[in-house]
Amino acid sequence: MRLSTPLSAVLKTTKEHLAALEGMGMRTVEDFFLYLPRAYEDLTAIQTLRTVPLDQKATFRGTIHSLKRVRIRGGKFIVTGQFTDTENSAAEAVWFNQPHVMRMLEEGDPVVLTGKLVRKGTRLQIQSPQFESAVRENLVHAGRLVPIYPEHDLINTKWLREKMALVREAIEQLKENLPAEVLEEEALMGRKEAIRALHFPEKGEEVERARQRMAFEEMYLMQCDVLRKKKEWQGETQERLKIPMDVELIRAFFQSLNFTPTGSQKIAIYEILKDMEKDRPMSRLLEGDVGSGKTLVATAVLANVIRHGGQCALMVPTEVLARQHVASIGKTLISFHTYLEHRGAEGTLRMKHPSITLLTGSLPVPEARKVKQGLSTGTIDLVIGTHALIQEQVQFRNLQLVIVDEQHRFGVAQREQLKEKGNPHFLSMTATPIPRTLALTAYGHHDLSVLLEKPGNRQPIHTKVVAPSDRSQVEKFIDHQIDEGRQIFVICPLIQESEHEEMAEVKNVEQEVKRLKEGFPHRRIAPLHGRMKPAEKEETMQLFKNRKSDILVSTSVIEVGIDVPNATIIVIEGAQRFGLAQLHQFRGRVGRGEEKSYCFLFTTTTEQARSPRLRAMEEHDSGFLLAEIDLQIRGPGELFGLRQSGIPDFRLGGLLNPELVVRARRAAQRALGMRDAQGVMG
Repeated sequence: MRLSTPLSAVLKTTKEHLAALEGMGMRTVEDFFLYLPRAYEDLTAIQTLRTVPLDQKATFRGTIHSLKRVRIRGGKFIVTGQFTDTENSAAEAVWFNQPHVMRMLEEGDPVVLTGKLVRKGTRLQIQSPQFESAVRENLVHAGRLVPIYPEHDLINTKWLREKMALVREAIEQLKENLPAEVLEEEALMGRKEAIRALHFPEKGEEVERARQRMAFEEMYLMQCDVLRKKKEWQGETQERLKIPMDVELIRAFFQSLNFTPTGSQKIAIYEILKDMEKDRPMSRLLEGDVGSGKTLVATAVLANVIRHGGQCALMVPTEVLARQHVASIGKTLISFHTYLEHRGAEGTLRMKHPSITLLTGSLPVPEARKVKQGLSTGTIDLVIGTHALIQEQVQFRNLQLVIVDEQHRFGVAQREQLKEKGNPHFLSMTATPIPRTLALTAYGHHDLSVLLEKPGNRQPIHTKVVAPSDRSQVEKFIDHQIDEGRQIFVICPLIQESEHEEMAEVKNVEQEVKRLKEGFPHRRIAPLHGRMKPAEKEETMQLFKNRKSDILVSTSVIEVGIDVPNATIIVIEGAQRFGLAQLHQFRGRVGRGEEKSYCFLFTTTTEQARSPRLRAMEEHDSGFLLAEIDLQIRGPGELFGLRQSGIPDFRLGGLLNPELVVRARRAAQRALGMRDAQGVMG
């Protein structure tokens, strides 16, 4: 038997069981070993019937006899047998609806039973005990620390333990996959020793060391993978990528604003511009909470690139957001240029008038052709758009910087397309505050810049979880706010009514628009969802921004970047269906003006309204803290769409251990000969 041997060749079982194993990711013997226990039960002590307390689970050694099958009501059977322990105390063993027991046990067999001892009248009884033959040298289900595995409909822990024992000897063939120096520096167990200790443990301390070893291994291999990607991305040197950091320009940019940037913004700008002075392409992630000012950081960096004659591209997930950025970033850059012109006599600092344009899939062909021509000839300095920016026919004269909204799910194929356009500096921005441990793992191919402060004096958004019984009271308040000239976002999980019975209670845009029109006949209500054409969505959003509608009923398409300062209330229907990170993103759509803003989290049931997870939204306005809470509760796979992005659901909770992530990253950097000047925590 080899590690590569298919399980079908070594396990005597059904096709259904083999198919279930494959569905659980197990095809070979090695895969089987890597299916690790989730917990352990200490069944080391063998007890006697006389000494064990009643109603307590315990393990007994003895013999079984007088086995018989008895029919009971309903056409079912029970199997009974007389069990005598090593001190000749007796009890009745009873198995409910398990006729196979008769085939597996024989009269007088020495057995080990594990079950709860109860009193039935005058008799002692062990109900449905787990059993195994005491003839074998090594017990599998008792007399040791017993592993408990994640289960499947067909495959349970007992089945897995029995099959694991059959292939145990092949553990010796497992190869070490960590460098010897890493094992020594981190004081880790060897791989085969760790796997053996996890499946066949002898003591608790051994299990703990083995779990630490496997958690480190998983995190280390992930870190090696992301760091190799980073190394590959930065593998080519190009003299043209060296863009000097113009300190005078950035100082003037700050002076041109009517507010002072935060310390975090200044640090992030410095980190990014310092990276861009090198002849290797930057790969950096800028993360920050809602309203932390990522766009301003990006604008300062864009100004520095344009000042030195480079072209820039900003990619965002939606056309609405692209148009919004063309207006806001364009206004800031042009205002800065005007400021420099007026200042002219005072200094030698100059910047050309920036040429900024939009490119999306819905742009008319003649306009798109004109934009593409301007990019190839270099007359356009900054293009803002959607995924259309990196299509093959879009060519740049001197593309030096690409900024991408992280929601865009920028993958390997897109990176290859970027390389063909000159392998420019790359900055990814995310509005989702990502816990550091997760960022270092899922986005470890980037260096990190983090915005921890919020500019200006934004008022906190009053957040309230609302049970169904309190709906009418909140809706009266909302109506009053509209009287005061405010506007409202309403978020629904679905576009239209679902055919699935379990989704019948879930709010949808179509029904909610109808209900609100009946309940608020004097209000202007508009729907917005992903099935609408881009032009329709753009028009709906523009009408809302221009105060032509009072309530915008939408799906999660408004999660990213929409800026309507007059909207002061957001209602989230079926709030229990969303993660905290996403709820926090929704909440960030309000609170952008001077007026007090509110976020109401409506639940489907009263019980859901008592959820500690949702109550965390009332107590905390820090996206980083909420993301940590969400990570603890839901796991990394459910957060930020990472499960769909190939980031594994970490088996051993490595992401919840920041120290482990940092150690693994340092070890991976040493192994790959990489040096992180800022330290692994960015």
